[in-house]
Amino acid sequence: MNTETQDTAPANANGQSNRKRNRMLLLVSLAILVIAIGYGVYWGTVLRWRETTDDAYVNGNIVQITPQIAGTVVGIHADDTQYVTAGQTLVRLDPADAKVALEEAEAHLAQTVRSVRGEFATTAQLAAAQGIRQTDLDTAEKDLARRERLAGSGAISGEELQHAREAVSAAKSGLLAAQQQFAAGHARIDGTQIENHPEVQAAASAVHNAFLTVARTQLPAPVAGYVAHRNVQLGQRVAPGTVLMAVVPLNQVWVDANFKELQLSNIRMGQPVTLTADLYGGSVDYHGTVVGFSAGTGASFALLPAQNATGNWIKVVQRLPVRIVLDPKDLAAHPLQIGLSMRVKVATTDRNGARLPQTSDNAPSYVTDVFDDADRQADARVEAIIAANLPPAAHDKVARQ
Repeated sequence: MNTETQDTAPANANGQSNRKRNRMLLLVSLAILVIAIGYGVYWGTVLRWRETTDDAYVNGNIVQITPQIAGTVVGIHADDTQYVTAGQTLVRLDPADAKVALEEAEAHLAQTVRSVRGEFATTAQLAAAQGIRQTDLDTAEKDLARRERLAGSGAISGEELQHAREAVSAAKSGLLAAQQQFAAGHARIDGTQIENHPEVQAAASAVHNAFLTVARTQLPAPVAGYVAHRNVQLGQRVAPGTVLMAVVPLNQVWVDANFKELQLSNIRMGQPVTLTADLYGGSVDYHGTVVGFSAGTGASFALLPAQNATGNWIKVVQRLPVRIVLDPKDLAAHPLQIGLSMRVKVATTDRNGARLPQTSDNAPSYVTDVFDDADRQADARVEAIIAANLPPAAHDKVARQ
């Protein structure tokens, strides 16, 4: 009896253990099935329509400040990290030589205007002289005609008649010489006025160029932004094209997201993007739009591109930069700097359209008008010099206009 009881107890214990193990296996299997079904539903409704990467960085324009003329630096009015406005003077070069050249050009323009005035006056005198010579010829021909009528009656001598004929010949020669002189003088001013005479225009161009040279001794900021990489020092002699500093407009930044080539098949221009920056963490979301794709991978534009045809080759998954523009409101609320890391999620639900459409409607336009004032001031300076050296009547006419 005791032996049977002892044998039954281990059997019951083993049966209970097996039932517990079976229940645990069933629960684990059900949990795995639920997780698999949940992941499948999540993949089908979310992950399938989204591409993500953390290989993304803020990029933007770096506007280099370079002189257009050679000169010595006499003033630096901005430094690294400082915010500057468009048109603000950043660097000044010594203007002494440029001002001397401008004064010489202005004096030459004034002298040229007066010289051309003299050509116009001389041509008018030559026209009057031509008229006088024509009158002399008409008078000589009339005298000759009278004497020829009287020659038959013997009222005048043959010598007097010969003198009359010589006077006509001399008058013709004088008229011809006056005509040639007038033609030569008129050729220098034909079809022009003093203001648009070629000599005046050439001298005016020299003044314009000299004025711009003086204006270029001051280097303004082409755009508003933050100064970076100041490399210039006082007293430094700089040449045209030398990079003195840079201005970075942080209100125009974008994101370059480097997606793997396997992720690009479903990404299209215009798709919405959600981004987060490591600077602010996941609590701050940025909203953007895909606006373009790079024409090649980063490796293809490297200084030393890979030579896969050498035979010693290992395939590496390539990445292609995708440009994403950010909502200006998000940038204004949470500014970003160039080079910061971003996490990108592209919603690929809408996959219509070509992957590389050949359109340029969304191309950004970068312009600045900070250099226009110098050109307008140069034109006004030239007009003032010409007007001051015109004849009084012409000067009053210009003043009235």
